[in-house]
Amino acid sequence: MSKFKRTLITTALPYANGPIHIGHLAGVYVPADIYARYLRLKKEDVIMIGGSDEHGVPITIKAKNEGVTPQDIVDRYHEIIKESFQKLGISFDVYSRTSSEIHHETASEFFRKLYETGKLIEKTSEQYFDEENKQFLADRYIIGTCPKCGFEKAYGDQCESCGTSLSPTELINPTSTLSGNQPVLKETKHWYLPLDQYEPWLREWILEGHKEWKPNVYGQVKSWIDGGLQPRAVTRDLEWGVPVPVEGVEGKVLYVWFDAPIGYISATKELTPEWETYWKDPETRMLHFIGKDNIVFHCIIFPAMLKAEGTFNLPENVPANEFLNLENDKISTSRNWAVWLHEYLEEFPGKEDVLKYVLTANAPETKDNDFTWKDFQARNNNELVAVLGNFVNRALVLTQKYYDGVIPAAGELSDFDKETLASISTIKADVEKSLDNFRIREALKNAMDLARLGNKYLADEEPWKVIKTDPERVKTILNVCLQVTANLTICLEPFLPFSMDKLRGFLNLEKMDWEKLGDTALLPVGHQVNKPELLFEKIEDSVIETQLQKLENTKKANEMATAKAAPAKENIEFDDFAKMDVRAGTVIECEKVAKTKKLLKLTIDTGIDKRTVVSGIAEYYQPEELIGKQVSILVNLAPKSLKGIESQGMILCAENADGTLSIVSPDKKVKNGSEIR
Repeated sequence: MSKFKRTLITTALPYANGPIHIGHLAGVYVPADIYARYLRLKKEDVIMIGGSDEHGVPITIKAKNEGVTPQDIVDRYHEIIKESFQKLGISFDVYSRTSSEIHHETASEFFRKLYETGKLIEKTSEQYFDEENKQFLADRYIIGTCPKCGFEKAYGDQCESCGTSLSPTELINPTSTLSGNQPVLKETKHWYLPLDQYEPWLREWILEGHKEWKPNVYGQVKSWIDGGLQPRAVTRDLEWGVPVPVEGVEGKVLYVWFDAPIGYISATKELTPEWETYWKDPETRMLHFIGKDNIVFHCIIFPAMLKAEGTFNLPENVPANEFLNLENDKISTSRNWAVWLHEYLEEFPGKEDVLKYVLTANAPETKDNDFTWKDFQARNNNELVAVLGNFVNRALVLTQKYYDGVIPAAGELSDFDKETLASISTIKADVEKSLDNFRIREALKNAMDLARLGNKYLADEEPWKVIKTDPERVKTILNVCLQVTANLTICLEPFLPFSMDKLRGFLNLEKMDWEKLGDTALLPVGHQVNKPELLFEKIEDSVIETQLQKLENTKKANEMATAKAAPAKENIEFDDFAKMDVRAGTVIECEKVAKTKKLLKLTIDTGIDKRTVVSGIAEYYQPEELIGKQVSILVNLAPKSLKGIESQGMILCAENADGTLSIVSPDKKVKNGSEIR
């Protein structure tokens, strides 16, 4: 029997500077949603809190780059994120935002209490300052050469090339991203949370008191504590954020890592006037669902903040997941290497549960895992379609065919029948044990075992054959199948809510609580079911190829963006250059060269004459789009025979990093024969 009367589930607040991708979903939101739905089915008092993290330097940088305000950025992405979550079926009880008035009030009040009770310390330190813009530079406003790997565009807090955590003063040749100038060090005063003072308490509370936490969480926390904790700044020199609520202080805001977790509190305030019941009653259990990059904040820093404040509950567990990769490469928003949720929802309508299923079945619970589109297709086709969908469809179609959709009465049960029905309760216990220990991936496997059970039972019993020799036996077989099907609507509800709602529609059945799982008479004799449709649809190869091509295009775009120009060739004299006679000319005829893939035959009016040129640009241009186009042509190149055609010149092209060619043309219409020099 649990000592807790209720559960508060918090989910990491996503930055409102971009949309949600599958890494966010697998790490945080899908497992949190599954667990919350499970508790609701058990009639437990549970709320799930979410919201957008709308402060921090990445947002101000994006706003500056786009020439808009930070508020414009967060307004845009908050709506995209919130709508995406709703469409996927992530069942937040509230989805708030940290730019809201209630959050600013809550965060200010929290800081003020720590400040007034002497729980913070003041320190003056030297930080980089941009003299041209007259402002201190947050870490992300400083770039320089990484001292570890030599990457020339490392940020002041991290090198995105080698992943090393940095401080701005470690960078070689630091540069302000605001002005491009080298910043200077200047003194500034900030408030710090003295984490070192909480180290003994954290060691006892976590390392001795929470050994049941997941090994990846416990291990990372132990490493940090064993390494020694240092005071951590809770304020920053910025304009965007929650202003520091100290009289006479201007141009400083609460540091986003301090501000963001307080968003859980302000969101709960927004949800209910009884918010203190969920935050301060010791009979409430608080769970943080996060990704591994947030473990330190939620297991060390936020608990220290709560301990310093003195009136809040501490987290009971922090079931953090590791990272999800995409096609064997790290998901990266800056490189656009991701599967974006809002795009998935547009491209795969009606397949919300498929994504949740695949992300759960392949969840990075104890180590980083990889999402591939081929695996996505295989799990849909081989598991959801071939096992779950196949079993449900056959059971309902046969019921329609033999009994007009009316549940038949079971006769005397065989040992196999009894064993099959008894297995439902065993599977229920397995699912509960896995979910209660936050092994969500294992819980899904256990729940799908019920579909496998039904599929095997139906295949072994073969009612389509038995109907010919023992029609009474078929009534029992289908009754058993239908009871298993009805139980599936409960067992898989936390994992596949849209699909189970659809299945209940087939069964003409109301939603049932978890306690009903294991009941072998959920569908009474004589109950009328509806005509079924396909519960899941097969995903064709062409659909997957489209997604793979999309990623391939992204990869090429990234290579183009990061490609360096070839070094300059050796110097030549002007007289050497002057020997080249380059003219503007107009294409008047164009056709492909037979039996070649790359060659076009062009007739060009050079202003001097009309001549034939053979050019290897057929992969990049259609003949009809070149007719009438002005080009730059080298007219004094010695003629050369190509595929039996004498080519009398060369069209000038720019070659991209990926090898593609683009014709060099005058940007305005000029007279044919005009010299290019």
